[in-house]
Amino acid sequence: MANIQVSDKIPRIKGVKKLVKTELVGFTRQIASMVGAGMPILSTIQTLEEQCAQPEFKKVLTYVKGTIEGGEPMSRGLAAFPGLFDEMYVNMVVAGEKSGEFAGILKRLAAIIQATARLKGKVKSAMTYPTVIVSIAMLLAAGLIQFVVPIFAEMFSGFGKELPFLTQTLVDISDFVKAYWYYILGVVVVAAFLFRKWKATERGRYQWDEFKLKMPVFGQLNLKSAIGRFCRLLAQMTNAGVPILKSLEVVAKSLGNHVLEKSVMDARKEVEQGNQLNVALTGKPWMPVIMVRMIAAGEKAGKVEDMLDSVADTYDEEVEALLSTLTALMEPFLMVFLGAVIGTIVLAMFLPIFNMGSLAS
Repeated sequence: MANIQVSDKIPRIKGVKKLVKTELVGFTRQIASMVGAGMPILSTIQTLEEQCAQPEFKKVLTYVKGTIEGGEPMSRGLAAFPGLFDEMYVNMVVAGEKSGEFAGILKRLAAIIQATARLKGKVKSAMTYPTVIVSIAMLLAAGLIQFVVPIFAEMFSGFGKELPFLTQTLVDISDFVKAYWYYILGVVVVAAFLFRKWKATERGRYQWDEFKLKMPVFGQLNLKSAIGRFCRLLAQMTNAGVPILKSLEVVAKSLGNHVLEKSVMDARKEVEQGNQLNVALTGKPWMPVIMVRMIAAGEKAGKVEDMLDSVADTYDEEVEALLSTLTALMEPFLMVFLGAVIGTIVLAMFLPIFNMGSLAS
C-alpha cells in the first residue's frame, strides 16, 4: 500500500489506549452493520459522530468525516491516528475499500480486535498476579525490617545473652538497612535507569524479548499467544486481499516481540524472492515446526487462510488451557511463598521470647 498522506490539522487525542479498549470494537461493528445495510459511508460516520458521547473519540470521527467530505477514502482519515488505528487496521480497511467487501472485512476486523484484546488481557493478568504477590511480600518484609524489628532488637539488647542465629541475622539486616537505606535506594534507581536504557537499544530489546521467550512456563505462554496472533492476523489480512508481503510486514510489527518480528521479516525476504511461506518460515528461530507443516499442507491444498485460522484456534486453545493450569497452580504456591517470607520474619522476632527463660538466666 502506498504511504498515506493526511492533513496536517490533526486533532490531538488524549487517552488513546483507553479509546482502543472502550471504543474501537463498537465503532468497527457499527460501521460494518450500517454500511452492510446500505448506508453510505459519509452518512454512517456523520451518524456515529452525532451520537458519540466520548469527546476525544468524537474529535476522531469529526476529522474522518472531514476527510471523506474532501473526497478521500475513510482509510486516509483513520491513518492520521496510528495510536488508535494501527497499520493492520488501516490496511484491512484499504483492502475493504478496494474489494467492495467493506462491511464483511470490518466485521472480521472487529472480531480479531476483540479476541486479541481478550487473550492479551488474560496473559497479562496471569503474568501480573505473581508480580503483585511478590511485591506485596517484599514491601511487607521491608516494612517489618525497617520499623518493627528495631523495636524488638532494643528490647532484646537488655537480655545480655546471644540471640538465636535467625533473630541476630534479621537484626543485622535491619541495622544495615537503617544505616544505608539511601545507598540501597540509589542502587535500585540506578539499576532501573540502566535497565531501561539497555532495553531501549536494539540489542537490549532483542535480548530482553528473547529472555521472555525462554522463561519457564511464561515463555511458552508468550510464544503460543504470539504465534496464534500471527496466524490469525495473517489469515484475515490475506483473506481480505492485502498482498502477502505487506501482510507479513504488518503482522510482524504487531507481534510485540523483536525476536519473532525478525524471524517473520527474514521469512518475508524469502517470500519476496519467490519461496512459499512454509519454506520461508522453516528453520526460523521460534517458528514452531507444527505450524510450518500445517501451513505447507494449506498451501498444497490451496487453503492456506483456512489452515492459518485452524492453527490460530489450536494455539489459542493451548494458551487458554495453559492459563487455567497456571492460575490453579500459582495461587497456592504464591500464598505459601507469602506466608513463608512473613512467617520467617515473625518467627525470628518471637524466637527469643520463646527462649526467654534461658536468655534471662
